[in-house]
Amino acid sequence: MNDQRLAHFPLGHTVTLAELDADPYAVYARLRPTEPLSWLPATGMYYALTHDLVQRLLLDDQNFVVGWDTSTVYDTFGTHMMSCEGRDARRQKRPFRPAFLPVSIRQTLEPDIRNTASQLVETFRQQGEADIRPAFAARLPILVMLNLFGLPATDEALFRSWYDDFEAALANEHFDPAIRARGQKAVAAFHAHLQPAIEAARARPADASLMSALAHDAREDRLSNDEIRRNALIVMDWLEKVRTDRACLPAVLEESIRLIGPVQSATRMVTRDIEVDGVPLKQGDIVNLILSAANHDPAVFEAPREFRPDRPEISRHVGFAAGPHLCLGMHLARTQARTALSVLFDLLPGLMPDIERSSPPTGAVFRQPSRLVISWS
Repeated sequence: MNDQRLAHFPLGHTVTLAELDADPYAVYARLRPTEPLSWLPATGMYYALTHDLVQRLLLDDQNFVVGWDTSTVYDTFGTHMMSCEGRDARRQKRPFRPAFLPVSIRQTLEPDIRNTASQLVETFRQQGEADIRPAFAARLPILVMLNLFGLPATDEALFRSWYDDFEAALANEHFDPAIRARGQKAVAAFHAHLQPAIEAARARPADASLMSALAHDAREDRLSNDEIRRNALIVMDWLEKVRTDRACLPAVLEESIRLIGPVQSATRMVTRDIEVDGVPLKQGDIVNLILSAANHDPAVFEAPREFRPDRPEISRHVGFAAGPHLCLGMHLARTQARTALSVLFDLLPGLMPDIERSSPPTGAVFRQPSRLVISWS
């Protein structure tokens, strides 16, 4: 089999993990013309690299599924809305969906996002410069989620430590035992911490928090405490023109997600022997649907490595995936990013990134800079 794969995917056999970490887009551009569905021995997975192919497989939840024993998502978190299919996935996602609809976000969450972002900026506003990864970008999403679930802001440090271990475990495609153990320990701690909050929400009258809505769900197929905990955990895991014209922020954000989205891929397992575009796949094979490769496909996006917020094809990006597992939090992510940037521009006049002291983005599973320094007048 290895000899056959070498003959069929010679370019895939040359890819190294270091290349993928440093510049995966260059790797995908090298493979895409002749190996749009390639086998990469370095990762032990097939890689889907064109927009058409990624889109098709995202929509096919019969032959390509999310939950299997050696999936890092399942291994770390167990069964939840992102590791099961069909009716069960819809049942687990349904009670969370109302809180993540645009109207709910606009009415209940957006004011809190703006207030929280403003408070965070005040902690470093007088300094004239800051690394906004730890001071702002890493803190805002957790504080917003804590408020959404009706949990105290004092839980922030605890959740931040868990999330770092969660992210490492999800990217642990080679199952390093130490990383796996830390991730599972953090999950256990999260469950132990959240259970009393669920019980307290059940015991008191219903209020406006998502935790209360979950706890007081009266449907027969409502989520169990364990299912609430598992799914709650998953929900919590673009300059000058923007400064003068905030109306262009949405387009800038969409192009940023297309160009360098933080979540780079969506992995699936093949449920039966099947041929895809001339490539025979076996039951149990793992196919990595590379969202970032789809978003850099020149057949869809002209000059894909250029930042063009006004590109007419921007709505075709798959930065939030597609199909049954379309990202539940995509509207919140958009609102949070737009609001956060508006607050930064409002409160920090003359804001500019300090490229020399910042680090370039890295990572082929989750892609982000470890350091992002800004300064302002």
